[in-house]
Amino acid sequence: MSAEPILFSFRRCPYAMRARMALLVSKTPVRLREVVLRDKPEEMIEVSPKATVPVLLPEEGRVIDESLAIMLWALERNDPYEWLDNQQASLELIQEADGGFKDNLDRYKYPTRYEGVDPVEQRDAGVVFLKKLDEMIAQEGQLLGAEPRLADHAIFPFVRQFANTDREWFDALPLPSLQKWLEGHLASDLFATTMTKYPQWKSGDPEPVFAG
Repeated sequence: MSAEPILFSFRRCPYAMRARMALLVSKTPVRLREVVLRDKPEEMIEVSPKATVPVLLPEEGRVIDESLAIMLWALERNDPYEWLDNQQASLELIQEADGGFKDNLDRYKYPTRYEGVDPVEQRDAGVVFLKKLDEMIAQEGQLLGAEPRLADHAIFPFVRQFANTDREWFDALPLPSLQKWLEGHLASDLFATTMTKYPQWKSGDPEPVFAG
């Protein structure tokens, strides 16, 4: 059997996107199991009962089922583009994005899932965080300097999701640095490879090797 790790993933999930980007850039090939969320494989639920993607099985008996932990695991093995530079600042910004901003995003994009939610209020609250990012990016082009780091790749899939909820409205916002930054990441070869389509995996199916 191949020694490559197994990755349960879902192409359109922002958490899975950032995990796949880190695996690609660290040159860590994995055996990909593409999940359909309405039809999750029992194999994934057995190893990670919370049943959310991504889930990485790097070796027998080990499970990593948090996307940021997968990113760190991969980059600590190989970090050719120095994504982990200024790591503490990256982690603090990611924590802010994964907390309040993600709460606003979910309630803006999926208001019917939450009782008593005003999606416009949630949208506007999310823009406060986006303005902070815009000001940071305006300084040197990326969140923490001139080169993209861990924070850029961990956060931009969620900015993408926010933008796509109402793209015409988003594009009209006075956030030129953020908008340019987002378009640059979306147009990158790394993101294009990250978003390669694979068929749903079911028990016994071949596992395509996902690698850069």
